[in-house]
This record gives sequence, structure tokens and C-alpha cells, in this order.
Amino acid sequence: MTKKDISVLASENAFELIGKEWMLVTAGTQDNFNTMTASWGGIGWLWNKPVAFIFIRPERYTHGFIEANDRLTLSFYGEDYRKALQICGSKSGRDINKVEATGLTPEVLETGTMTFAEARMTLDCRKLFKSSMEAENFLDKAVLERWYNDQPGGGLHDIYVVEIEGLYTK
Repeated sequence: MTKKDISVLASENAFELIGKEWMLVTAGTQDNFNTMTASWGGIGWLWNKPVAFIFIRPERYTHGFIEANDRLTLSFYGEDYRKALQICGSKSGRDINKVEATGLTPEVLETGTMTFAEARMTLDCRKLFKSSMEAENFLDKAVLERWYNDQPGGGLHDIYVVEIEGLYTK
């Protein structure tokens, strides 16, 4: 992967990038990491920094890796990798080796963060902020009911704001 200026993000449609293309959130070290598919989040400008914000349920295996490390990556793939992203989003790293199951090739960035060689773009990020969602803070209770009350898979998400410190492309 080649490091690029973060301004490359200006040519991307963040709604398409995260909502439709999905992303892999990867945290950990070369010797011990996990990745998961996410389609909730955003990219913007906060505290005079380029940032991304992501939502991860504490029950997810990747959550522990995010908590244990200061850095993580958000990586994006073309349509050819949709099946790999589906596996990473529907299977837990507690139960399977996602690298073997998907055929993705782990790659270590210069900061020690992990991504995959197949990614068309990777954002190398440093954690800045975390907050946990609380039911009483939902102003629109229909959102709480729709996305949390009857959904399997756990509780409310933790929200992370991460600074985008590097952008890599093929």
C-alpha cells in the first residue's frame, strides 16, 4: 500500500464509502488482531482534525482489541470482496480464523496497525474519544426500539471518535 495525503478523502462519498461499501474495523498487533465488518459510522472534521466515528457493541470480539490498543484501521474494498466482508460481519473471531476463512492478506502499516493487502483504501487511526450509548439519551425512542429492543446480538454501541492520521491506497 502507498501512503497518500489525507485530502484524497475529499474525492470519496462518505455515505457510499461506509453505508454501502462497508468497512473492516481492525485492531490489535501483528501477532494478535481481529477484524469486523461495520456499516455504521462517518467521516468528518472535529477538534481541527480529520476524524472518523464508529459504533461497536461491547459484546463484539473486536471491541476488546479496540479497547486494548490506541490505534485501529478502517479499510474499504471493492465489490469483489463483498463475500469476505460478509464473513467478517457474520462470524466471530472467537470461533474462526477470519484470515483463513476470507483469504485476505494481513499487512502491517508503519505505525504497527493492521490492514489487508486487498483493501483499496485504509485509514490509519488513533483513538481520541469513547462514549457508551445509554437508552435514556435517545431523543427519538423509535430509533431505540427499532435498532435495539428486538434485535439479537447485544446491547447498545460504544461510540469511538478516531483521528485519521494516515491514508493508504493500492
